[in-house]
Amino acid sequence: MKSESRSIHVLCNGTLQAAAYVESDPSPQQDRPTVLMLHGFMGTKHNWRFLIELLSPEFHCISLDLLGFGDSGKPDMRYDIATEVDFVQQVVKALNLQQFYIFGHSFGGWVASAYALKYPQAVLGLVLAAPAGIRDETMCVRYRHLRYLLWPTPLVDVALNMSKPLATAAGKQIQLATAISYRQLLNSVPAVRSFLVDRLRPEDLIDTVEQEIHRLQIPTLVMIGSRDEIFPLWHAQTYAERIPKATLHILPNASHALLKNHYQDMLEPILNFMKLAQPEYESPPYPMPALSAIANPPV
Repeated sequence: MKSESRSIHVLCNGTLQAAAYVESDPSPQQDRPTVLMLHGFMGTKHNWRFLIELLSPEFHCISLDLLGFGDSGKPDMRYDIATEVDFVQQVVKALNLQQFYIFGHSFGGWVASAYALKYPQAVLGLVLAAPAGIRDETMCVRYRHLRYLLWPTPLVDVALNMSKPLATAAGKQIQLATAISYRQLLNSVPAVRSFLVDRLRPEDLIDTVEQEIHRLQIPTLVMIGSRDEIFPLWHAQTYAERIPKATLHILPNASHALLKNHYQDMLEPILNFMKLAQPEYESPPYPMPALSAIANPPV
């Protein structure tokens, strides 16, 4: 089914901000369950496009650019999970969504679970794909080198450029080029820069959800790849063990890039979960599209 890019404006922190999203054609799907999809760190609404193509015959799918990402507003502010949750709620109100499912990948899984904790009556169920949001001080150690790349002073750019001859002489030009590229990329997305700068020390991990998710009383599917290079398995296990109605599905040989490289493997567990989560819902009398039909889906 056709999906369309849309944009509205919502009030966030006292200012109107754009909220960009992709929506599967709602006209023939008014009686179908709504799924709100939240992307991961450095991601956008288009990350869900493969699964939207597969799920849209049965579900009304809305994939949102979170605040500070993609085509949504990028105010100059300190970003945190509470701000993202408030942004999602403003979008939910503007779109007049009553009850719905939330799918979240990585950072989006963190936002999704925090949203469900604050607005439990609105969320019918959660699908958390390699979710972030579990306190892990070793992550701070792994990524603390990024703090230097994120310094706003132009002196960092000068130092990196002046290092090119030395890097070439030492055979490290690829590593230096990667560092320069990372700096440009990370500083181009204000939400990413804010989260990294403010959370690269253990004492800054103040809004993780592992101490609260036991309060969630909604069906939850937690998924993670067996070869996830970003989050260890115990992060997903923590979600699955502490949410009373959660199940854990490990995707063999899958990396963290689930939405790009492993969406076909995600489909069956998601459909099985949705059938169990909403037993009163009957599938439409036509088949799901073949995977070959989305070999080159529109962005």
